[in-house]
Amino acid sequence: MKQVEILAPVGNTEMLVAAVRSGADAVYLGMQSFNARRNAENFTYEQLEEAVEFCHIRGVKVYLTLNIIIRDDEMQSAISQTVRAAKAGIDGIITADIGFASAVHKVLPDLAIHASTQMTVHSPSALKPLREMGFSRVVVSREMSKTELEAFCKEAEKENIEVEVFVHGALCMSMSGQCLLSAILGGRSGNRGLCAGPCRLPFAAEGGNGYDLSLKDLSLIPYISELKDMGVSSFKIEGRMKRPEYVSAAVYSCRQMLDKGFVDEDIADALEKVFSRSGFTDGYYKNELGKGMFGIRTKEDVTSSDSVFARIHQLYRTERQSVALAAEAKIKRGEPLRFTVSDGVNTAFAEGEIPEEAIKRPIDFETVREQLSKTGGTPYFIKELESEVDGGLSVRMSELNSLRREALEEIGRLRAAKGEITVNKETEYRTDKAEKVEPKLKIYCRIESLSQLTGTVDMFILSFDIDPEKIPNDIEVPIAVELPRGISNEELVKARLKAFRQRGIELAFCSTLAAAELARGEGFRVAADFGFNTYNSLSCGYHSGQGAAAVVLSPEMKLNEAKDISSDIEKGIISYGRLPLMLTRNCPVRNGLSCAECKREKGLVDRKMVEFPIRCSGGYSKLLNSRVIWLGDRQEELSGLDFQILYFTDETADRVLEVIEAYKNKKAPDCDYTRGLYFRGVE
Repeated sequence: MKQVEILAPVGNTEMLVAAVRSGADAVYLGMQSFNARRNAENFTYEQLEEAVEFCHIRGVKVYLTLNIIIRDDEMQSAISQTVRAAKAGIDGIITADIGFASAVHKVLPDLAIHASTQMTVHSPSALKPLREMGFSRVVVSREMSKTELEAFCKEAEKENIEVEVFVHGALCMSMSGQCLLSAILGGRSGNRGLCAGPCRLPFAAEGGNGYDLSLKDLSLIPYISELKDMGVSSFKIEGRMKRPEYVSAAVYSCRQMLDKGFVDEDIADALEKVFSRSGFTDGYYKNELGKGMFGIRTKEDVTSSDSVFARIHQLYRTERQSVALAAEAKIKRGEPLRFTVSDGVNTAFAEGEIPEEAIKRPIDFETVREQLSKTGGTPYFIKELESEVDGGLSVRMSELNSLRREALEEIGRLRAAKGEITVNKETEYRTDKAEKVEPKLKIYCRIESLSQLTGTVDMFILSFDIDPEKIPNDIEVPIAVELPRGISNEELVKARLKAFRQRGIELAFCSTLAAAELARGEGFRVAADFGFNTYNSLSCGYHSGQGAAAVVLSPEMKLNEAKDISSDIEKGIISYGRLPLMLTRNCPVRNGLSCAECKREKGLVDRKMVEFPIRCSGGYSKLLNSRVIWLGDRQEELSGLDFQILYFTDETADRVLEVIEAYKNKKAPDCDYTRGLYFRGVE
């Protein structure tokens, strides 16, 4: 029968103990850099070693999170940290950076690599390239419905990739890996592990509650048996920044659901009280989107949590005896006492004194079994005990206790022992700065409607929503198509791709592994778009190795970093336009209005009355920045790049032409604008 696990978040040692004692089969944690919760307490290397030993003695796996995008100048440090952690005995890593993952797989070929939810995997076509890169598990996007998960799990089984699903915890409004809101508004990047959570602040849509980017917390705990049956391997809990009591209650609830098929009412009540945003939601799983999914943390939520901390603490106050041992005791005349224990893999034994002849009351089998089975305060329990006891012998109880203690300590040492790992040369994967070249800076225009097909540029990139049949035949420059970042129906995407291909379009800009795989399957050349979060030279190398024609670098890079990226394919940036700050499955406006009432005309207003437009398409919504990026007057500073993209959304044809000419003539901005992150960067 396929093994499944309850996977718990751990931000410090107290949370680790709470998770393990409450029934976790595995934990995930971060060290003090390169993880998506850099504000958590996290673990030093010495603490990591202790955590691994603590967990492995108790049969619990440890996964290290290295799930941020990594700069070139950090890459060697990140790889070295991973090697050191592997030597400490971790069971795998969770990562979001394609370049880093490729390097780790070469350096540590035996280490399990899991694809983070930050990689925005929610469509089956991503599975084949993941397997080819060496991934053994994927943490899927939280936005998937039951139907989508079932289909995904079937394909994952064919590719021999495990599926990990979030079953409890906070829901980001944006799909993971596709959010720039915190970075753009405050320079604190979610993709770099320092999200400031601006989505929990007031953002108002017409008719909403004023917090229209704030979702309730997810809970799929009632569906754990269902998820297990469809092939999910790991049930993941979010919350490395929360309290130990929260982790304990969530783990214990999952444990009960998995083992008993239900959660005790008092535990379910405690879980909701310890942390929720006015309750939980299963809206994505049931494909019931809209107002019912939104929620905020109220004063009542905070007050109710105070009443359950002491009760939950009792769940992990004492050691959980979860490791079954088979034992054998021999008390033979003229021979040293012997006690052996085995967990099925490791065997430990202890020897004691030679028993004496009994003067009064001789030792018997029942007494031996009772005394040697007293494993309280340890993670072990004696499942079966065989005993050979000669008659007429005397053994002190303290001697039996000493035998038991010595044997259990030895089995612990054996269970905590670190295995041998293969480490290839790390230095082979260092990256060098790009050579200083001065290519001609091309202008590509990304457009949403054919009315914007104007001006003289080097390429037009058409939105996937544009009707291929209506594309004019007399366009004299290359045309590409931009695939959606959110794909909920691959067959519809394939059909649309065929239509674009029949119109003679050969290049597709793709932001996810699934999109790239689908495009290649229909005969397109691929360009890696900004949704890939390409942040280093090794990631460019991955795309190059896949035959990509070009790469759009992450909008979170500083210009000098972008120019230093080493790439043997064309590289560029978005230099104009309303940058998409979020990609959402549940439109923010639906907290107040229906789609019919909105008519795709509404947006959001923040607490400073700044407006953020929303564009909806294909079952997904994009929250656009309030201001356009403008680098028209900074063209000289783009030297070293091959192209720049003017990202048009709601501009009129006249405005498109004005912007194109302004960029050609290096003009200063004539509108409300931002320089993006190209000069200030992110933390």
